[in-house]
Amino acid sequence: MTLRGLYLVTPDLADTEALLSAVAEVLPAGPTLVQYRSKLPDPALRREQAGRLLELCRQVRVPLVINDDLGLALEIGADGAHLGRDDGDLTTARRALGPDRILGASCYGDWWRAEAAAAAGVDYLAFGAMFPSSTKPMAPRAPLEMLTRAKARFGIPVAAIGGITLDNTPLLIAAGADLPAVISDVFSAPVPAARAAAYVRLFD
Repeated sequence: MTLRGLYLVTPDLADTEALLSAVAEVLPAGPTLVQYRSKLPDPALRREQAGRLLELCRQVRVPLVINDDLGLALEIGADGAHLGRDDGDLTTARRALGPDRILGASCYGDWWRAEAAAAAGVDYLAFGAMFPSSTKPMAPRAPLEMLTRAKARFGIPVAAIGGITLDNTPLLIAAGADLPAVISDVFSAPVPAARAAAYVRLFD
């Protein structure tokens, strides 16, 4: 599949029904990927949410990627995993997922991590925070030119994370981003489905 378009990241909600309702509302807009991102402390709740989200995403054929938890991704048969620097070895993850599932890596603003991730065979590289982020207010920033450099050097899709809005996404796309990863600007919008659709139209 072509990894280009809106990368929808789920909000952190302990209420599973509210989470499913929020995601179901925006799926018809046509995101390219959905990422289940949860920092909830209850493993059983995370597993339930991830499994039910997978069922929801399968209905509309949108891949579900699990953030920070390769074991959970494998357990529920998700479409892939997104791993940060503390989430395990990328080469091991690539082997476990096989060639047909998606593996993404957070590279922050670290060029050497991007080099290692590309060598491990990831499907996309994620950089950020690109802008000040309400989700991770203390996250270090990554320069825009890193998107351009990575796209030219590695030839694989590039995701942009952190403080992404509908207004700044054209700047990211111009710099080489394929996958703007968005939480708040979609799910906190007055009409989340309309906001998600507006992101999708940027790639038409």
